Amino acid sequence: MSSSQKLILDKLTSILSETDNSKSAELLKMVEGAGRTFVGGAGRSLLVSRFFAMRLVHAGYNVSMIGEVVTPSIKAGDLLLLVSGSGGTETLLPFVKKAKLVGAKLVVISMKKSSPMAEAADLTIQIGNDNSFPLTHGMPMGSQFELSTLIFLEAAIADLIFAKGLTEEGMRAIHANLE
Repeated sequence: MSSSQKLILDKLTSILSETDNSKSAELLKMVEGAGRTFVGGAGRSLLVSRFFAMRLVHAGYNVSMIGEVVTPSIKAGDLLLLVSGSGGTETLLPFVKKAKLVGAKLVVISMKKSSPMAEAADLTIQIGNDNSFPLTHGMPMGSQFELSTLIFLEAAIADLIFAKGLTEEGMRAIHANLE
């Protein structure tokens, strides 16, 4: 293993050990109870949110990415899940307002416990804690948050797979075949 790989893995292990992993079960319960789940983020957090949305689709859930031209309108009983390191991403705040206005639930995954999005959220999942993300040479501009969030969400999917008895074959049957 290279020294850079060790740096990254050690940092992610540290952040995830400081994360309240019981929030994963709360997240999955909210997804299960939602009519539909809408997922989004901005920048690299958007990419992480796409990983999670794809896995939820593979698990049989009705999921849409916000901002796509084919995304339907959000309604009461639906769930909006946003990944935002700061919890205050300006381009995402109108989605928070709209979701709350129509009576949808909101989950925010952030490195901040308190933020504009957290104030409106039904569930805030803080990755790490307020001191988990010092500047780290070799892990620039949010890498620590995004990679930790990706692992947190992949572990949530693993929990879902075990809880629902999902199989690789069943999930693969739902996987996109127009790619």
